[in-house]
Amino acid sequence: MFMIFDKLEKELKNIINLSDKPKIILGLSGGPDSVFLFYFLKKLAQENKIQLICAHLDHEWRKESKSDVEFCKNLCKQHKIKFISNTTNELNLNLKFNGSQEEIGRKLRRHFFNKVLKENNANYVALAHHLQDQQETFFWRIIRGTTLNGLIGMKKLQPPYIRSLLDIEKKEILNYLNKNNITYLIDQTNDSDKYLRNRIRKYVIPSLEKVDPRFSKKFATTLNYLQEEEAFIKKITENSFNNLFKKSEETFNVIEQKNCSENKFIGNLKEFLSLDTVLQKRIIIYWLTKEKVKFSPSNNFLLEILRFLKNENGGVHKIDNNFSIYKKQNKFKITA
Repeated sequence: MFMIFDKLEKELKNIINLSDKPKIILGLSGGPDSVFLFYFLKKLAQENKIQLICAHLDHEWRKESKSDVEFCKNLCKQHKIKFISNTTNELNLNLKFNGSQEEIGRKLRRHFFNKVLKENNANYVALAHHLQDQQETFFWRIIRGTTLNGLIGMKKLQPPYIRSLLDIEKKEILNYLNKNNITYLIDQTNDSDKYLRNRIRKYVIPSLEKVDPRFSKKFATTLNYLQEEEAFIKKITENSFNNLFKKSEETFNVIEQKNCSENKFIGNLKEFLSLDTVLQKRIIIYWLTKEKVKFSPSNNFLLEILRFLKNENGGVHKIDNNFSIYKKQNKFKITA
């Protein structure tokens, strides 16, 4: 009965350290994936290997949402697991609608989980994404347009989030639940063709599996290759950045002292421009992230910065309401 749980426990030990008995918040929706993860984590909690709290956000978008909360609440009560729930109205967030209800929902859940994590002094948030979710994400990003970093999909550990089911197939989850007569909820919106992710799940992935039953196994192998190559390129990017940029206090007199501060980096423009464009873009993303600049790394955004840096004239290029790139002679930096 617990053979699949033994496999998952080994996987979890590769992701996080269980020796300190971490406190884990489980995002419990009541669907088959999160219920499966609930029973796995409950087993670890009963064995005193982790501390477990379950959290559920009611988006209030469906008439069944209140009964979903009750289902999750009763499941936790039955197994004596602490349960926390909120409605989106209780979060009191003012998020701008960008045309994607999925994206709004994701932002609401992230805010809710981070809130529960902080209030309970917990270590991790466990999410129930599995292999087919990874596949959906891969094709969703291809259709929407993405980079190599986007194609590597979700990671098993993106602190504070852990996804220990990413190597588990949906059929394994359903097989376990059905064999053990475990009840779970079915979200009818998952069958709607309104959402791109649903259309990928219903039509694209089954077609690929029909073409070749080895699809899931080969997909996982390919994804591992992509993740290894992305990690290698990331290492090259970090090394290149460290060679190109110095903290501002080390070269304080090279550029005008205006807006200089010790947390700013100054780059060598000549050396930067000698690099391949692909590496230049990655360094810009890494640089802006280090400087805590909030941005959307679109190709047009990056090309605009590169055009400014390649221009022979010095000056200032505004990248948002709070930050600009300042360039003079052979140096460039972020100014506030």
